[in-house]
Amino acid sequence: MAAKSVKCWHLWLLLLLSVRASVAKNSRRSMNDDVLRPYTHGHGPAHSHRYVRDCQGILYGNTTHESWASSNDRGQPVAESRLFVTDVKDVGGVSRWVYGHMTVVHDPLQTVSVVEPGGPGGCKMNHQVSVEETAEAAGCLYAQNAGFFNTKSGVCLGNVVSNGRLVQDSRGLQNAHFGIRKDGTLVFGYLSQEEVLDKSNPFVQLVSGVIWLLRNGEIYIRQSLEAECNKTQETGSLQKFVEVVSARTAVGHDAAGKLILLHIDGQTEIRGMNLWQLANYMKDNGVINAINLDGGGSSTYVVNGSLASYPSDHCKSDSKWRCSREVSTVLCVHKRRCQPANCSGNGECVDGHCLCKKGWQGSACDSLVCQPPACGPHGVCTQDGCVCDAGWRGKNCSQECLTGFYGDSCNKTCSCANGGSCDPVSGRCTCLPGFYGETCKQACPLGFFGLSCAEKCDCDDLCSCDPQTGSCNVTFQGETNNTLHDGLSFLLVLLHS
Repeated sequence: MAAKSVKCWHLWLLLLLSVRASVAKNSRRSMNDDVLRPYTHGHGPAHSHRYVRDCQGILYGNTTHESWASSNDRGQPVAESRLFVTDVKDVGGVSRWVYGHMTVVHDPLQTVSVVEPGGPGGCKMNHQVSVEETAEAAGCLYAQNAGFFNTKSGVCLGNVVSNGRLVQDSRGLQNAHFGIRKDGTLVFGYLSQEEVLDKSNPFVQLVSGVIWLLRNGEIYIRQSLEAECNKTQETGSLQKFVEVVSARTAVGHDAAGKLILLHIDGQTEIRGMNLWQLANYMKDNGVINAINLDGGGSSTYVVNGSLASYPSDHCKSDSKWRCSREVSTVLCVHKRRCQPANCSGNGECVDGHCLCKKGWQGSACDSLVCQPPACGPHGVCTQDGCVCDAGWRGKNCSQECLTGFYGDSCNKTCSCANGGSCDPVSGRCTCLPGFYGETCKQACPLGFFGLSCAEKCDCDDLCSCDPQTGSCNVTFQGETNNTLHDGLSFLLVLLHS
């Protein structure tokens, strides 16, 4: 009875802890009440990439995006972040204080990733996860929300490439993009489906935004409104998205190819920036190309897994508090990483470089220093160099064993006596005439001579012969009894064999 009571007590305790954990988690959830949508229904324009290309200015030719070589400054720290406060003038000339975060990334190719919500597979499963959770799991030094998503279903919107893996293809949806190609080129603007799927210099990171803010150092919002407006929807929805003050998130680059992440705290129609103000602020701070990412209640900035921004969504548990929203993709700034992370098990990752163990080489430590045919036909390559077959030695296993040695790499000593030689592979002794046995230590018994003592003496009066030559002119001294004994034993062996 007592045992049953203890068991029930444990069950009640577990249930109480589960309920409290659930309440604690729900208490941090937002109401998703500050929703800033660029489109009234659906997402993105219905027109083609050709429409975007044909509508842009003549000076851009047929190119609908801009490419810029990224910085590859390998110094430390990998990025620098600062909190800023700036005054912004409204149309009526009234000034407002706006604050946010600007992060400068010195080596974008090696230290920036587009991360799915919660990690790999998050978009496929329509996950919505806070930036804090995703950033902590991914080891982000700095992180901010990125792509748009459906707040009800959790569906990721637009193109997504994460660490070289195509997560989602939007099939030519014409919204502004930010991407990093395999060679480190930064790309901003509009892309055809063919450009998204290009294999010659593929995207390793790619995310879709809405509105191209800056193109080659000039504000490009008016042209973006034409390119990204969906003619089938209510007039003005995208225009309002551009002109309303709200929390904002953007990404761009400067003249040195350093990536600039920008986060603006705000609340729709109350505080923050509109996209014209955002573009002007980025331009004044030396940004060349930039696109706008998801904003409003989604706008979140995180440092080392901890929330560093002021959310605009109210908390579900108590509306007097503010909670960060569970969002979709995240732009993550992290330490330089090795590919693969464990250096193939043959090295140590240090600041994005694999330091290989002895005997291994290559950027991933996946190749032996010793490579065939370095060891020739008589050896195999290992991390310790050539391992020679039995009977062979030398750096490249091209030399036979020296006299008196045998086995793998000739590392065993022969035990053959009386001048016998051993096989370099097996070590088996070959005895000189007059001796026999595994180690050639036994002389031929009386009456026998030659190789393996296999020949009988042919001397008069049953005289013994020389055990090596068979010569009958021999005088034995001192060991006759032993030799006779050995001879009898040898005869018995021959009879039984």
